[in-house]
Amino acid sequence: MKEKEISQEGITVKKEDNMPDWYSQVIAKAELADFYAVQGFMIIRPNAYAVWEGIQDYFNKRIWQLGVKNAYFPLLIPESFFQKEAEHAKGFAPEVAWVNNDEGERLAIRPTSETVMYSMYSQWIRSHRDLPLRINQWCNVVRWEVKQTKIFLRTREFLWQEGHCVYATEEECEKETLMYLDEYKKLSEEILAIPVLTGEKTAKERFAGAKKTLTIEGFMPDGKALQMGTSHNLGQGFAKAFNIKFVGEDEKSHLPWQNSWGFSTRLLGALVMVHGDNKGLVLPPNIAPVQAVIVPIIFRKDKESVMKKASEIKALLKKHKVVIDEREEYSAGWKFNEWEMKGIPLRIEIGPKDVEKGQVVLVRRDTGEKKFVEDSYITKAVKDMLEDIQHCMFTKAKKQFEESIVEVSSWKEFASAIKEKKLVKALICGEPECEELIKDKTGGATSRCIDKESGEAKGKCVHCSSPANHYIYFSKSY
Repeated sequence: MKEKEISQEGITVKKEDNMPDWYSQVIAKAELADFYAVQGFMIIRPNAYAVWEGIQDYFNKRIWQLGVKNAYFPLLIPESFFQKEAEHAKGFAPEVAWVNNDEGERLAIRPTSETVMYSMYSQWIRSHRDLPLRINQWCNVVRWEVKQTKIFLRTREFLWQEGHCVYATEEECEKETLMYLDEYKKLSEEILAIPVLTGEKTAKERFAGAKKTLTIEGFMPDGKALQMGTSHNLGQGFAKAFNIKFVGEDEKSHLPWQNSWGFSTRLLGALVMVHGDNKGLVLPPNIAPVQAVIVPIIFRKDKESVMKKASEIKALLKKHKVVIDEREEYSAGWKFNEWEMKGIPLRIEIGPKDVEKGQVVLVRRDTGEKKFVEDSYITKAVKDMLEDIQHCMFTKAKKQFEESIVEVSSWKEFASAIKEKKLVKALICGEPECEELIKDKTGGATSRCIDKESGEAKGKCVHCSSPANHYIYFSKSY
């Protein structure tokens, strides 16, 4: 997103013509985020932060039911903590921002919290009765990106949740690692209306220090994948490195099994890209901070009756998140455009004639469709319309998502599909060296996940002709 003046007349470029500039304009004009004086950092404005709070509220309820408790751990991590798990330290070394302390040891500004949390877990866990331990935190992290930053999608500081759990057995750890990934899929599809792939990352893309990484992958309209959440089976490596042990029921000492799982504010960027249109942001009702806005169409002599009815309609809709736009210094048309830009799912128009006829006008943000509804049916009509908007937004996004997937059987088809900005499914050996060559030859295409739904498949890698046992999805990405 470039720092430049953007006109106030609305979106000046079309999404289908220039998505990067369109995205920048929606972010600015819907008042979602702004630049900061330090390069690569962003300010999340109230309109976007309210969506993030909605995500937090939803997810906190879900994980509470699963026995997860929220906590908070420090921002600074001693360098010696990173060195305890060599693969983890190596994986994050290029992205870590360091500060010096008075005692001489460098301190990392957390890029992730495994090491600081597990240093405490080693003190808290003594017996099998202490397990499972399930802790989550909502916090900020810093990863010193060298790539060009893009608000919400790739910034040096971002907000996220990170869950870190400890188990007595591998079976329980694996079961819950899959469970948290399923929760991410539900959040993405049922709340954000964004379809995703789920699967396991290849060895090359696996989280540093993990035994296994699972992922949900979205695919944006500009032909790039977006990793929207990951769940890692960490095995016993971190437990060994941080001396986390427990006495089992057999009265012997054991190493526990661990997982970690997280998603970030890049979900906000996905919302903009997947659902936004040439009028601005479009929010799914299940996550919209405001689900419906009542816009009174006021003429001086009719003001009292129109405003009275607006208040009555809002009272009827108390089960939904509804506001009345009472500003008199702006025309109704100006208000319509502003609320469309901000993506509010439903607009309720009330004018003098609507008062006389005992009706309101409902206008959907996703399609622009208008519907006249009698006052006596307003509660049911709004409920039904919000549910239908949520359903239709997901259905539309899923159709676009599925149409972007191309299965290929040769390198020529693979290279052509990547060039056409598709999400490519192919038999790939999954060896890191092969993936690196594919990335070089295609100008940046990487593996997104192994397709486990298709099961094992016997054949040859479309790139190197080595034996391949799985289909793997590839595309360029953010």
